[in-house]
Amino acid sequence: MATLIPALSTCLSRMTAGEKRLADRLERKLDDDYLLWWDVPIGPKQTHPDFVVLHPHRGALILETKDWHPSTIVQANRDDFIILDSATGGTKTVRNPLVQARHCAIQVITALQQDPQPLAVKLAAHMQAKGLEARVHVRHFHKWVREQLVTYHQLPGYAEGWQVGPKMEEYVRCLMAAVDRRHVPAGQYHAILIDEGHDFAPEWLKLVTQMVDPHTNSLLLLYDDAQSIYRRGKHLRFSLKSVGIQAQRRTTILKINYRNTRQILQLAHQVAGDLLQPQDASEDGIPLLAPMNCGREGPQPIVIDLPTLPERAARIADLLADQHAQGHAWNEMAVLCRDWTAMDLCSHALRRKGLPHRVRRKAGDYRPQENTIHVMTMHASKGLEWPVVAVLSADTEGLSPEDLEMEAKLAYVAATRARAKGLPC
Repeated sequence: MATLIPALSTCLSRMTAGEKRLADRLERKLDDDYLLWWDVPIGPKQTHPDFVVLHPHRGALILETKDWHPSTIVQANRDDFIILDSATGGTKTVRNPLVQARHCAIQVITALQQDPQPLAVKLAAHMQAKGLEARVHVRHFHKWVREQLVTYHQLPGYAEGWQVGPKMEEYVRCLMAAVDRRHVPAGQYHAILIDEGHDFAPEWLKLVTQMVDPHTNSLLLLYDDAQSIYRRGKHLRFSLKSVGIQAQRRTTILKINYRNTRQILQLAHQVAGDLLQPQDASEDGIPLLAPMNCGREGPQPIVIDLPTLPERAARIADLLADQHAQGHAWNEMAVLCRDWTAMDLCSHALRRKGLPHRVRRKAGDYRPQENTIHVMTMHASKGLEWPVVAVLSADTEGLSPEDLEMEAKLAYVAATRARAKGLPC
């Protein structure tokens, strides 16, 4: 027998005849491990489906109940029903119950999945919620490097006025030298997890692995060579052993892609071309895998083929307005651009359409909780995901083969940020 929340006796007076009958049947017929919610507000829009059926292994089912008979329905289409109105004797138009249930289902998904955040921010929030922030440190690599130099009084003051790129390179070089001279201690952490490891230079990996306590030797490296957008060349050109990582007999290969629908993954493969051709590697190397879809189906991505960037940006604005009308919250959408010029064009198109959005130019500009469309570069989208993603690619005419390869990788990363719907152009 399922558990009805609230108890049937407390809500009978507020239920319709059909809801009473369905609640009684569901409560009696379902097994004990089912939860049955009636008229519960869900999601950021606080929608109220008639019933939400929850099961720990089978997921959620949204039910809309109508006290109708076949003779009640005068006409029906995909969006609306025309039914007889018992109160007036005439007819009235109501929303298709299937559309109602689908809209509520989107809100359930939103409620169950946290808003996407930059990886370090998201993980740090999880640690804080569990009271582990003092024991688990979450940092971007270069931020961690600077903190180490400051903590152990090794920060090179002469580099303060340098440009960011050369300054970060110097910080890394100084920290490596300080560790070698034992001015900064190694083995500081019982365990280290490296995410997005495919974007780490070999010297970065060598530096970080020295920070693992040799008594625990606990290092987890997460790596997807298909998403290496900060490294030229097709494949890892060093062995893991050469940077201090003991991978033999300790490697697990995850082949199944759970984020994307089959349709989005198929499009991403077409974008990437031969970059995703599987490549074997020894256990001390990193193989390149063609990811397997988990079987999730979705709509075909809408490919926008218009001659100019402003036209494509305007079309994106129209399509995102349609997605909002179908039930997606604004912060469930993102527009990913190749560069700032494209971001400005998209921002102009969204503003002209009256769509709320925020352009991310630096870290502080990204506010995942804000109910606005997220506009950012493809590089900034690494590690994030949204239900609806529009991708504004760069013009590749005249690019060298090496640059074409990098653009394909970027487009692949951007396309696979979409969990449900993709709008590439």
